[in-house]
Amino acid sequence: MTRIAILGNYATQFLNKSVKKVFKEFGQDVLIYEADFGTIDFEILNSDSVLFEFKPDYIILHESDLAFKNEFYHLGDNEKQFFFESKSQNLLNRLNILQENLPKCKVFYPMLLSSNDMVFGNYFSKVKTSWFYQVVKYNNALLDLSNDQANFLAIDGISQVPANLKLRSRSLVYTSDLHFTIDYLNYLAGVFHQIINVNSGKFKKCVILDLDNTLWGGIIGDDGLEGIELGSNGVGKAYSDLQKWFKQLQQRGIILAVCSKNEEAIAKTPFERHPNMVLKLDDISVFVANWNSKADNINYIREVLNIGLDSMVFIDDNPAERAIVKEFLPEVFVPDLPNDASEYLDYLMRLNLFETASVSENDKLRTLQYHQESKRVELQKSVTNMTDFLISLEMKAKVTSFQVEDYERLSQLSLRSNQFNLRTKRYSLDDIKSISESDKYLTVSISLKDKFGDYGLISMVIVEIDKQNEVAFIDTWIMSCRVLKRNVEDLALNHVLYQLKQLGIKNINGEYIPTEKNRIVAELLFNFGFERLENESYKFVLEVASYTNREIYIENDN
Repeated sequence: MTRIAILGNYATQFLNKSVKKVFKEFGQDVLIYEADFGTIDFEILNSDSVLFEFKPDYIILHESDLAFKNEFYHLGDNEKQFFFESKSQNLLNRLNILQENLPKCKVFYPMLLSSNDMVFGNYFSKVKTSWFYQVVKYNNALLDLSNDQANFLAIDGISQVPANLKLRSRSLVYTSDLHFTIDYLNYLAGVFHQIINVNSGKFKKCVILDLDNTLWGGIIGDDGLEGIELGSNGVGKAYSDLQKWFKQLQQRGIILAVCSKNEEAIAKTPFERHPNMVLKLDDISVFVANWNSKADNINYIREVLNIGLDSMVFIDDNPAERAIVKEFLPEVFVPDLPNDASEYLDYLMRLNLFETASVSENDKLRTLQYHQESKRVELQKSVTNMTDFLISLEMKAKVTSFQVEDYERLSQLSLRSNQFNLRTKRYSLDDIKSISESDKYLTVSISLKDKFGDYGLISMVIVEIDKQNEVAFIDTWIMSCRVLKRNVEDLALNHVLYQLKQLGIKNINGEYIPTEKNRIVAELLFNFGFERLENESYKFVLEVASYTNREIYIENDN
C-alpha cells in the first residue's frame, strides 16, 4: 500500500480527498496522513511527530502563494528583497532533515502559482522588492533544489491545466479560506498519481503511430507526395509541430513505431522524400505497413520490442481503428484525438503520457538498440536451434561490481524493470551509492554487446553477505527483457556463485516476491537448482558448493 503524507500552509482537507479519490478510481490502495493546517515545520523539526511515525513513501508539500504573499506584504523592503532566499533556505533545511530521518521518502512540491500583483506593473523585473520578482526567483530556486536533491521533485501543476479549469475562486478564498478550486485540486491529485505510478515502475515506453491524417494530412496512397499536408502553412504546420514533439520524445528515449494500413513502400515515401518530414526512418524502431488488423500488428511490434502492452500508446485519427485496438488490446492506452488536427499536440501534452522518474544518456540510444534487436529477431528466425543462434550473435559481456559512472543507469534499471525482477525493489541514486560503498553487499552489473550492436548495461544483482554465518541473500536480481534467453542470467549466477565461494559462503538464500508482471521469474531460482524452503512457496536455498556452472555462449569483454 502506498503511504502519502500531505503537508501544507493552507487547509489541505480537499487535496486529501482528491488524492484518495484518484487512487480509488484506479483501484489502488493508499494510506494518507494529513498534517494539521500550518504545521509543516512542527512536523518536520519534531523527531517525535506523527509524520515520522507514519513513515510515508511520499510527501506532498504544497504551499499556497496566497499564504506566501500575505507574509510578504507584512515585510519591510529590506526583508522583501531576500524573501525568496529565506524561503528556499528554509525548504532546504526541511529537506535535509527529511533525508536524514526518511532517507527513502520522496518529496513532491508544486511550484507556486505566479501572477503579477501589478504593484510595479511590468517594471517588476527591475524591482527586487516586488512580489512577482520574488515568486519567480523562488520557483527558479525550486528547480535548483530539484537538481541537487535526489528525493525532491519540483512539480509543474500549472502549464497543462485545461483552459476551462479555474484554479482559484476569490469568493471561496474569502468565505471559506479555500485557496484552490476543487477542480484544480482534482487535477493536481491526478498529476501526483501519475508521478507516483512512474516511481512504482508503471510508465509508457513506446508510441505506435498511424500515418495518414495522423502524422500528415491526407492519404499518401491517394494524394501522393505533393498532395499531403505537411509543412509551414495551414494545418500542415500542425502536423510538423506534432512530428517535432514526437522527435523530442524519441531523443529522450521513448520508442517510436509505425502501424499503418498501407503498402510499405508507399508508406515510407514521405519519410524518404518529403522535404518537410521531421521524422525519418531512422527514428522509427519498428515500421509495419500492411493490410492486417492493427491489433495484430501491434502484437507483432510488442514481440519485436519485447515490452508489455501496458507500456504502449497507440495514436490514430480513425475512431474505428481506435475502437478495435481498445477492444482487443485493452492494456494499450489509446487516446481519443480531437477531430481538429490542429488540437492534437495540445491534447496529447495535457495527457502527460510520458512522465518519467529518471533520464540517462543510455535513453538516447534506445531507438538504435531496438533497430539492432529487429535484426536479431530476423536472425533467430533463420537459425534452426537456440545454441546456433546464441553462438551466431558473437556476444561479449563486461561483468563488474557497481561503478560510479553507472549509478544513474543502475537506479534507472531498478525503477523501470518489472518482468525479470525477482523482488521488485526500487533504488534511488543515493541508494545505489550507499549499497556500492557498503561491505555488506556483493554487487554485480553486466553490460552486453554482440555483432549487431551494444545493449549497454542490462543486468544487476545485489547480494547481501553475512560472513559470520557464512550465508548470503539475493536482495535484487534484475535484467532487461531485451536480453531474455541470451544466457545473461546464467552468466550472472555463475559469477555470483564464484564470488561467494571465494568469500567462504556456504549457503545462498533467495526469494521471489510475485507481482502482476514478474511471473517469468517465478521459477527462476528453482530452475537453477535452489530448493524451496519447507512450507515456503517463494523462498529458496542453495548450497554454494553444489552449484555447477551453466554453459554460456558469451565471451568475457572485461
